[in-house]
Order: sequence, then C-alpha cells, then structure tokens
Amino acid sequence: MNRRNILWSAVSALGAALGASSAKAATDAGPGNKLKVVYHLSDAEKVNFVLGNIQNHIDGVGGPDHVTIALVIHGPALKAFHAAQANPDVSKRVGDFSKDGVELAACGNTMKAQNITLTDLLPGFVSAEKGGVVRLAELQSQGYLYLRP
Repeated sequence: MNRRNILWSAVSALGAALGASSAKAATDAGPGNKLKVVYHLSDAEKVNFVLGNIQNHIDGVGGPDHVTIALVIHGPALKAFHAAQANPDVSKRVGDFSKDGVELAACGNTMKAQNITLTDLLPGFVSAEKGGVVRLAELQSQGYLYLRP
C-alpha cells in the first residue's frame, strides 16, 4: 500500500508540473508570439456574455496589439448580428472589434439556413464558407486556443 501511495504522489507531481508548464506557455506569449484565441459562439442567450469576455480579454492583455482573437458564430446566435435587428450595444462592440482586428466569422451553413448574406450582417464579418465548425478546427490547427464560454 505504501508503494501505491508513493507512485500516486509521483504521478500527481508529474501531472501538476506538466499542467503548470502548459499554463505558463499559454500565458507567457513572448515578444512576437502573441496568443491566438478563438471564441466559439452558438447560443443566442450568450451573445452579450461572450462579447464581454472578448473585451475583457483584450483589456486584460493590454490591448488588441497583444492578442489575436477570432470569433466564430453559428446557429441561433448569428441572428443577434443581423444588421436590421442588432441592438446598439452589439453593433458598437462589433464595430470596435472589427477596428481592433478581431476576425468575425459567420458560419456559411447558418447563413444559408437563415437565408442571409454577409451584407445582411453587421459590417466587419467574413464568411466561414465551409462552416463554422470547420473554421474552428482550421484555427485550432493554426495554434489558436479554443474558448467556448
């Protein structure tokens, strides 16, 4: 039983060390190595929450020059970004994010399902023509950290 406790302690310590190393690598983006983060949004009730998270993220790292952020939207959440019905706060945030270099990607499949085009969305959007989930996977393969608040 004592050997089992020693082995468990060693494995736990190794896991903690590796976890701390990964966390440090993810937060210590050196000069020229900006963190790249993709936010995933599909739930309509989380639109304001996610937009707030993105603003907090930008503010928390010292501004848009210190992080590369993409927002991929699909499903019911995309309706909040229709230009004709977007609330003023969402419109302002999207405009600010676009100026800050945030990639705003709308799922091509969702746009087809909602019978809309890019011109129907707030300015600054690009189309994820192959689909939102495909764009998420592409960004992750390019080293983006995935966040789904």
